[in-house]
Amino acid sequence: MTTTSLDGPFRGRPVIALLAMVALMLAAANLRGGLVVVGPLVTEIRAALDIGASAFSLLTTLPLLCFGAMSVCVPWLTRRWAPQWLTIAGLLVISLGVGLRLVDHYPLVILGTLLLGLAIALLNVLIPGLVKAFFPRQVGLMTGLYSVTLSLGAGMGVYLAVPLLEQFGSWRYPVALWALLPLLCLLFWLPMLRVKGVGRPVNPVRVSLWRDRLAWSITFYMGLQSFFFYSVATWLPKILLESGLDANEAGTATALINLVSIPFNLLVPIMAAKMRSQRSLVLGTFVVSFTGIAGIWWQPTAAPLLWASLIGMGCGGALSLALSFFVLRATNTAQATALSAMAQSIGYLLAALGPVSLGLLRDIGGNWQWALLLLMALQLAQCGFGWSAARPANVVPDQERPAGERETA
Repeated sequence: MTTTSLDGPFRGRPVIALLAMVALMLAAANLRGGLVVVGPLVTEIRAALDIGASAFSLLTTLPLLCFGAMSVCVPWLTRRWAPQWLTIAGLLVISLGVGLRLVDHYPLVILGTLLLGLAIALLNVLIPGLVKAFFPRQVGLMTGLYSVTLSLGAGMGVYLAVPLLEQFGSWRYPVALWALLPLLCLLFWLPMLRVKGVGRPVNPVRVSLWRDRLAWSITFYMGLQSFFFYSVATWLPKILLESGLDANEAGTATALINLVSIPFNLLVPIMAAKMRSQRSLVLGTFVVSFTGIAGIWWQPTAAPLLWASLIGMGCGGALSLALSFFVLRATNTAQATALSAMAQSIGYLLAALGPVSLGLLRDIGGNWQWALLLLMALQLAQCGFGWSAARPANVVPDQERPAGERETA
């Protein structure tokens, strides 16, 4: 990233631009680790809190509901406080929320889980807008780096959990790591308070996109890719185990989804930013995802690593493409934030329904066939919404529509 390529608030200031890049990436690294770290520690945490499986499941499902509920409120907050201040507040609340999940009192653990989910939802919505504000000419690269760091943070949360447990002899050490890391981020975010032109608008105007068809296409694309990812992440190990694979093979296949997605997290946004229409990317991610889940439905034991790798390619590409749409289909930071809020509020509510829906279909049918068919059908729907979202156009806020169109939309 050269000085001449910079635009926006960092023109001619490559050092502060590098600092801003690190700040954004560190914030992204904290958006999943504190959530997923509890998965590998389920036995130890249930024993410490003396809770059953259903009570433990709230530690992973409540944040998704918080994502949906909080996301829609973020544009209101950005009209009152600068996004840098909100980011700092979000990091502090993440640290507090994870800290409360260290105690032996279940109600406080639930409170910490709620705070963690609300704070992550805040940053989920803010960061795409900050990318557009900080780096308007590098949105593809920065969205790709953000998406990669998001995946790496989730991977670190899972992969470091057991080694830290074995090293220190307590589940609290791997969880505590994710209470400390947000505080480290503050060292990079405090200087961002001095960045001009990204703070609270002088005349803040509410941006509403609820009547825009393009915004709804992006929203459903985001929601269906989230539904697919969280459903697969929750149930794929169980599906493979019931198909006859051993725990090692099922675990390796599931881990491949996150691992294989990383290069696509990076490359898809860079490619998307160079295209007027991203329909070829929508179609490509659909083909690999659909082939992977169809392979699991058809013959899961034939090539489980191949099927999981194809799913990982599709999930990584679809997530990055959805995040890219927030920036590419908006003309300014306020629109990007409003679009991100709308898509993520509905998207994560859909995602929360995914694991439950598949579990119910499994219980009703006695096997995974109908659940997998549902995922295949929703992949077709996702491709349709993505095809619409990828057309070269920008969202139009409700306030800018002609009066007659506002009334009939």
